[in-house]
This record gives sequence, structure tokens and C-alpha cells, in this order.
Amino acid sequence: MENPVLVEVTRGEMVESWHRGAVAVVHGDGQTAVTMGDTRRMIYPRSAIKPLQAVFVVESGAADEFGLTDKELALACASHNGESGHVDAVRNWLAQLGFDEQVLECGTHPPRRSKDTTLLIESGLSPGPAHNNCSGKHCGFLSSAKFLGESAAGYIKKSHPVQQAVLDLVGDMAGVSLVGRPGGIDGCGIPVVGIPLESLAFAFARFATGVGFGPVRQSAADRIYHAMIREPFMVAGTGRWCTRAMEAGDGAFIVKTGAEGVYCGAIPQAGVGIALKIDDGSSRAAECAMGAILSGLGYLDPEQGLIVSPVLNVAGREVGEIRPEIHFQDQLMSLIDRELTG
Repeated sequence: MENPVLVEVTRGEMVESWHRGAVAVVHGDGQTAVTMGDTRRMIYPRSAIKPLQAVFVVESGAADEFGLTDKELALACASHNGESGHVDAVRNWLAQLGFDEQVLECGTHPPRRSKDTTLLIESGLSPGPAHNNCSGKHCGFLSSAKFLGESAAGYIKKSHPVQQAVLDLVGDMAGVSLVGRPGGIDGCGIPVVGIPLESLAFAFARFATGVGFGPVRQSAADRIYHAMIREPFMVAGTGRWCTRAMEAGDGAFIVKTGAEGVYCGAIPQAGVGIALKIDDGSSRAAECAMGAILSGLGYLDPEQGLIVSPVLNVAGREVGEIRPEIHFQDQLMSLIDRELTG
């Protein structure tokens, strides 16, 4: 099954590139609101799954034990820029646990923005593990490990009790068993497991609504949701689509990017979860498609500049745009209208 074109990229008078993908919007009771493309195909959720993984640090009791604030809980969901606000918060969190950043097993890379890398170099410093965009999530794993009396060493291994517990939690939220699914290793070293796109959307719908959750999990999911909307900077950072969209949404939804063109979201008022995957792994297309979905559902104003974005040449001149493909937009609106009118 060939997925539909969701996003197109123009230059001058022509469409220069197309991005195909699949979209699932699902209610908390499992009923499908919108489906486009092959939503039963398994994907790796990559970092888009972090809000679900972060539920465990609250549900386990670790968040209360260590007095984690909204800032730390949002950071547990983050793919952050490695700005000073992110790095300082990671180091402070580790200090609360009695660790330094060398305990992190996520690896090291420079900050996302060249400005922040330059500041490091000018200060005679080098990037450390705290600069890794996933370092907040790893602090969450370490918090749970310490609270449960498990070893900090090897916390990223699939066999570690924390990773096993997190995989069980995610599978339970998605309504599927993750045992025996195709798997691999994510960029930051933790296990990744294949999951159907529609099941991922269902997990985010339950995250948004608490349908089928006991009171402890419902409270934990709600706490993670509110941490993300209260601290959107911690989730990504300056100029990032996740941060900008949640600021524009003013608490109405959360969104989370993942590598290779994955995006997920949750809208409590609408009672839905969203998951999409761009076939070629394009993040520019994933952002555009998510913006179109949120706008179609009435939660994002097209005038806020989060759907159509310009293509600039080297001189900074606008020479084209990245925009939802017209048939995708029309079909999306038709499906949403049908959903709203019953």
C-alpha cells in the first residue's frame, strides 16, 4: 500500500518535492477518528514516545521521592537543544540523585544550535553527556532505578528492570504486547520496539483522556501532560516546533517530535491522540503535517506560522514554501467534518 502525499515543497512556480506518510487520530475508547495511509504498519516511535515513557517516573513513585518539578518532568519528555537552561537543569537533577553527568549512558553530542556550541568553545569547554538531547529522559530512568533500588549501571539495557517496566507500561497504554516485536537500539542507546502507528495514536489518546487507566496511572499521565504545557521550553527549546506549537496552543494539546519523521500529540478536550510517520523520515514534513491536523481539529490558527513555512535561498530570500498537499488537506477536512457531525 502506497501512502498518500501529505506535504509538498515548492520552488517558484513548481512543486519540487513530495513527502508521503500515514496519519492516525484515535479516540480514547479506540475508535478511529482519522486514518490515512497504512496505519497498521509497525514503526519505531523514536523520541515521540518520551511522554509515555515519562509516565513511569511518576507512577513508580520516583518523582515524589525526589521532589521532581514540572521542569524536570518536562525535561524527561524532551529532545532538547542543549541550551544552558537544559544542561543546567539536567546537572541539577543528577545532583539531587547524588550523581554527576558521567553516569549518563546516552553519549555526547554538541548542542543543536551553533550559537550554543560557539559559547562552549569560547569558554574553553567541551560538550558532555548533559548536552545530549535525550539526557532528561535518561535522568528519568536513573531516578526510577535509584528509587526502586536497581543498579544505575546498564540502565539503558533492555534487560534492566526499569526498561522492562517502561516497555510493559507503553505496551499496556497502546493495548498491544511488545513481546516479540521487531526491535533495535535508539540513537541514545535505549531499546526501541516496533509498534503499529494506530496503536501509538491510541496510547496517546489514553494518555490524554485516562480511559481505561487506574487512578495512579491517570494521575501520572495528567502530571506529565501539565508539566509539558507549563514548561514547553524544556521539551525542545528556542525556535523548535514542539515548543512553539505548545506555546501557541496555550495548554490545549501536547506534541512531541521523534526522529525519522515521527510526530505524536494528545488533545484532552477532543479526547484524541495523534500519530504520524513521514515515509522518508523528513522532520520538515512531519511538522507541517502535524500543524495541518491540529489546525483542522480547531486547535491551531493557520496565521500562527506553524503549518506553511518558507523555503529560503542562501541570501535569505523566500523562493518557495513547505505546505500541506491539497488532496491531503481536503481529505483531512472531510474526515474531520464527518467525525464532528457524527
